[in-house]
Amino acid sequence: MERVAIVGLGVISSAGLNKNSFWANVKNGRSFVDPIERFDSALYPSRIAGQIHQLDAYTHLSGRLIKKIDVFSHMALVSSEEALKDAQIDLEKIDKKRVGVFMGNAIGGWLFAETELRDLYLEGREGISPYMASAWFPAAPQGQVTIYYGFKGYSKTVVMDKASSTLALWYAAETIKDKKIDYAVAGGMEAPITPYALLCCNTNGSLSKNNLFPKSAYRPYALYRDGFVVGEGAGMVVLERKTQAEKSKKNIYGYIDGVGFTCDGFHRAVYRMDTVYLEKAISDALDDAGWKKSDVEYICLDGEATSLGDVLETQAIKNVFGKKAYEIPMSAPKAMFGNLLGAQGALDLICVVLSMKHQVLLPTINYAEKDPLCDLDYIPNKARECAINKALIISRGRGGINVVLAVSKE
Repeated sequence: MERVAIVGLGVISSAGLNKNSFWANVKNGRSFVDPIERFDSALYPSRIAGQIHQLDAYTHLSGRLIKKIDVFSHMALVSSEEALKDAQIDLEKIDKKRVGVFMGNAIGGWLFAETELRDLYLEGREGISPYMASAWFPAAPQGQVTIYYGFKGYSKTVVMDKASSTLALWYAAETIKDKKIDYAVAGGMEAPITPYALLCCNTNGSLSKNNLFPKSAYRPYALYRDGFVVGEGAGMVVLERKTQAEKSKKNIYGYIDGVGFTCDGFHRAVYRMDTVYLEKAISDALDDAGWKKSDVEYICLDGEATSLGDVLETQAIKNVFGKKAYEIPMSAPKAMFGNLLGAQGALDLICVVLSMKHQVLLPTINYAEKDPLCDLDYIPNKARECAINKALIISRGRGGINVVLAVSKE
């Protein structure tokens, strides 16, 4: 079957507002987590995050459009523009009925929603924006991108907690393989740093409360971890068939070769105590890609930084790979810029393909005291020079959602 090539990248994150600045920062192992100061967060258990401060300076959108959309759609539009330019696609020469948009997020656009609902209760029906209905819901960014560019191909929005954009990427790749479309703009976006959205994130109990030391708060697999740190941002890629990309002499970053997708079927909010279905997702991704276990040279981890989440993920990898698990370098780059929830899988994919391009594996920062139950090679604290060709990306969502992508350079 035809392979699906990654030909364009677009990034919006606290670590950088384009792919070049993002890579320059993350390869140096810096933390971009800071205290939340854009609203009063003093009473929140976790009040630190990876935040974006200068989006307006990088935007290509009119002020009129920005007033009609939530910031998560704004980030989607800016990162999509970067990805399309990176892919060198002449939008005037392609059939826009053959371009699809596939996006994932977990929360929706709550900055717009919170503001307008406040106005509704203070001022009545005359105080609320007519754009409220189209600005907050999870499919809004997909709609805004299709409208802005006039794309009319098969498209989809996925809402599956932290696995949302990972699954959206898979849907995009499968739709291209089925030849329903020729190009896909795919990825995710998330804007959880608002009063209500942050409250929702805090109620799960999985966020770090190490508010006094934000730079070192997100520490996956370390003994004294206490949860992850949320981040905001977006990651977009442009996908097309390999033969089409080669014919037009595009720069190919890599390929999406396979996927494994399972559900624990256990509880709406917590993982199973065994790892049988995460293991199946990993094995299914290998089978779908046609890889042997020995082919895997790097794993981009879910890195929840909770006691249970990290141990279960580590155990699943050991169970699948056996002794080889100790030989595979793996890391959770998200500790540098925050966990982007539904958008994180797309940022993980971008981290992986940039690592392949530059032959540098990104680190898991803030790794200090070793947890005896988490004893694999997590690339602690400093990036490592290493050429890799095949990698897995693990994404897990609440309710026991497991999505694993198989990605290769060649």
